[in-house]
Amino acid sequence: MNAIFRTFVVAAALILGLPAVAADEVNVYSSRKEELIKPLLDRFTAQTGIAVNLVTGKEDALLQRLKSEGANSPADLLVTTDAGNLYRAKAAGVTQPLVSDALSTAIPAVFRDPEGHWVGLTMRARPILYVKGKVDPATLSTYEALAGPDFKGRICVRSSDNIYNQSLVASLIAANGEAATETWARGLVANLARPPKGGDRDQIKAAAAGECDIAIANTYYLAGMLTGKDPADRTAAESVAVFWPNQDGRGTHVNVSGAALTAAAKHKNAAVQLVEFLASPESQQWYAQENGEYPVRDGVAVSATLTAWGPFKADSLNLARLGELNAPAVKLMDRAGWK
Repeated sequence: MNAIFRTFVVAAALILGLPAVAADEVNVYSSRKEELIKPLLDRFTAQTGIAVNLVTGKEDALLQRLKSEGANSPADLLVTTDAGNLYRAKAAGVTQPLVSDALSTAIPAVFRDPEGHWVGLTMRARPILYVKGKVDPATLSTYEALAGPDFKGRICVRSSDNIYNQSLVASLIAANGEAATETWARGLVANLARPPKGGDRDQIKAAAAGECDIAIANTYYLAGMLTGKDPADRTAAESVAVFWPNQDGRGTHVNVSGAALTAAAKHKNAAVQLVEFLASPESQQWYAQENGEYPVRDGVAVSATLTAWGPFKADSLNLARLGELNAPAVKLMDRAGWK
């Protein structure tokens, strides 16, 4: 916020007898694409007068930048996807506890770092997607079952260097132990229809094209294809259906996009205020309607697309465990031959 506008705000408050709004700014490093976060940042600025300076980039590049900048970093907040990435930032020492009673009340503990270094802002699930007419959903049950002989040559999934898959495997380690999960991973690799390649959308497209019958992908990508402008994407997405695995047990694996207060934050109060805004019912509903992501707080309406997939039981594992178990998950996937 420039000096002229700051003076105007304070003067207007005095003239109108209103409490002066403390002019401030927040510097955000975000791995989320600009169109997926800037509309909310603009709303925040309009409501509070706090300017938000946004820098976008890849997850690893932003983390390396924070590490290189150290105490001189201008960043106040890191906004990124996957609890694994949030854990890496904490482990690298570039975050600090984000203290907020409002966030502790609004966001369930499973979506927050136990030591307060990050909070989830949106939830996405990673279910089983199956081709309509080729797969009887009655034959599906759990992630574990996908390693069985019935699914030989029928599965598409992206590579093991993807954090989403690493977190899925970490959740399986938490549930079943490392040895059983390695056996599962070897079985899954043996059942792949093709070597892993591309992103989640590519797995869905491959299933639609007949390369496989089943894909593992985040709901966020499926929703984006169903509601996007590309007719080919919509057609591909419409050819698959969502199956929620492990509903009789721990529940479907979920993850988050989230925010962390940087260790070098110079605008802590404004940064916390922004995170509280992003966790507000207003912002949560925007995410659910516009981005195809599930709210992390209860009582927020979701889009027609998400509603059509039906309710599901989510794994209640604290997502910090996904980061803690990332290293053994990666090693396990390597041993299993998951390319």
